[in-house]
Amino acid sequence: MVVVNTSTSLARMIVRQIIEAGITDVVISPGSRNAPLTLAFNSAATRGLIKIHVRIDERTGAFFALGLIKSTGRPVPIVCTSGTAVANFHPAVLEANHTNAALLVLTADRPAMLRRTGANQTTEQVRIFGAAVRYFADIDGPVSPMELALDSLRSGPVHLNLQFDEPLLPDDSTQWLNEIKAAPEAFLARRKTMTLKLQASRGILVIGHDRAGFSVEAITKFAKKLNWPIIAEDPLSFPDAIAHASIFLTSPAIRSALTPQAVIVIGRTTLSRSVNALITSAPSTYVIDPRIATVDTHRRAEKLFTEIPVIDTVMASDDWQMKWQKYSERCAKLIDNFDGWSEATIAKEIAQAIPNGSALFISSSRPIRDLEGFAKPRTGVTTYANRGLAGIDGNISTALGIASSHTQTYAVLGDLAFLHDVTGLIQREDINCTFIVINNDGGGIFSTLPQRGVEGFETVFGTPHGLDPAAIAAAFGIPSSTITTIEQLRKIFTHPVKGVSVVVAHVASREMNADNLRSIYDAMNSI
Repeated sequence: MVVVNTSTSLARMIVRQIIEAGITDVVISPGSRNAPLTLAFNSAATRGLIKIHVRIDERTGAFFALGLIKSTGRPVPIVCTSGTAVANFHPAVLEANHTNAALLVLTADRPAMLRRTGANQTTEQVRIFGAAVRYFADIDGPVSPMELALDSLRSGPVHLNLQFDEPLLPDDSTQWLNEIKAAPEAFLARRKTMTLKLQASRGILVIGHDRAGFSVEAITKFAKKLNWPIIAEDPLSFPDAIAHASIFLTSPAIRSALTPQAVIVIGRTTLSRSVNALITSAPSTYVIDPRIATVDTHRRAEKLFTEIPVIDTVMASDDWQMKWQKYSERCAKLIDNFDGWSEATIAKEIAQAIPNGSALFISSSRPIRDLEGFAKPRTGVTTYANRGLAGIDGNISTALGIASSHTQTYAVLGDLAFLHDVTGLIQREDINCTFIVINNDGGGIFSTLPQRGVEGFETVFGTPHGLDPAAIAAAFGIPSSTITTIEQLRKIFTHPVKGVSVVVAHVASREMNADNLRSIYDAMNSI
């Protein structure tokens, strides 16, 4: 009889339970202390029981896993060694926390008796992610709390800290693999039926970009029954949304004319100040978002719902609908006359030209704002973004994780988001993703915010880098090019996406873009 060491036994038990729960992918970063888990996953992968994605950088690996979760709807484990490797998971864990993403964090650790003894690569990993995870366990033996951990994944990330003692290498037995029986499980939050009664004929439905985790189909069904004007932070998923709302609502006069009796908010709206100002002006607000039960527990509204409720309300008046359409059409005419090569026209063109059936990842900062403001509502595109904390970190990796589950994907990033996650380009998988990098040599978003013009602005906010993203991509062995016209941009969408490539859209100065936006806002004030 072969005696299996405790570390191997624990690792195999966890891998078996993960596969039997229907999980199909795992992201692993190399290390010594996580060898028992890595080798167990590798053995399972050779049988076709799970797919391994390897990333040398734990931060990019964790964001890649987030992309997988977004595109597949299934939990994804991430595996790392002890020490600083664990801390590099933290940004993605925070993003998962604020989007209820099912990220299963498996961190290898030394035995507890070596903590605080000066042992190499040993730090306090217990509860290192604090309240950002739904469940935590510090495991030092063959008893695995996987059932509770997997159940907790329904509402967000879970952390299992695994104490692996030496020896770390397994025996040659593969019998344990024969006992694995995958039984796919739907990792969905448990639903409750709730009712929302309203007596408002002049209401607005505001849909945040991540839709609070709800499907486009579920929200569309709710919106049709509600029959209110729709403001969608993601206009490419809701063709009935009011076009350019975030632009024309910058006018105080228009906001006043469109003050609603009630607003229903699905998810969060943290980017558009004009839309937030409209929401604030409404006498009554209702929020639909599962996160109010976990991370957004202090949100205020007349009523809070963790699920999409059954609606009971009066129909919107025709006059109310026509009023919104009038301002939308006026703004559309203004935008159509705004041509040339700029960040606004690039966003408008991407939204219009991207082929049906494609996936689109939109980076935080200016790209997501520009798509919201300048895109014409349409359908046929599956959109994604990191909207939990709206950070620019991990954007390349998240986009690649998404692309691994789609035939073709486009990702729109700012230059700083590209540089921030450039190590995400280090990968060897068969992925079809074209990155469109808007390069204005620095932090363009700040030129559109109140910080513009303060002393030292260019040094601490503008942060010009003077680098060529296309040359950087080429150094990674990735096909790259630079474009400077709308015609060149259109050509990108005329052929299928094959492999990973980078297209750098070099635009005018950040200050000029801010002036262009200001001219549009000023024009809306004169309508």
